[in-house]
Amino acid sequence: MACFLVSAAEAVVVTAVEKIEEKKEKEAALTGKDGEEAVRIPLSRKLGWLKYMLWGGVILLAFEHLWHGEIVPYFPFLSAMSDPADTAVMLHEMATVGVCMALLITAVWAVMCVAADLIVKRSGRTASKETA
Repeated sequence: MACFLVSAAEAVVVTAVEKIEEKKEKEAALTGKDGEEAVRIPLSRKLGWLKYMLWGGVILLAFEHLWHGEIVPYFPFLSAMSDPADTAVMLHEMATVGVCMALLITAVWAVMCVAADLIVKRSGRTASKETA
């Protein structure tokens, strides 16, 4: 009913953290503090991946809920909010299905980041062997 709201909340937080991290990375680049590090994928880019995965899922699920009449164009906007019994079911769905979906997306993103780091590390190692 409203399981997509959990991912939407996580997406809002990730978007804010991404912007903060971008600002820190720009400041570090201006001061020259990151010059010693090897080639790597910036955390802000990785957070961008998570942001796009979350927002994409939110948009898709919101459209699906709209299609099935669970989202309505008038207050309270969620059809389950009009009846207290349905509200309890909706909150339970958010706590179970919504949290599980958000955790699964985050876990897939974490595996993606580890794989990307390994690929970058391996390509950096082969590039250094070629120049030596």
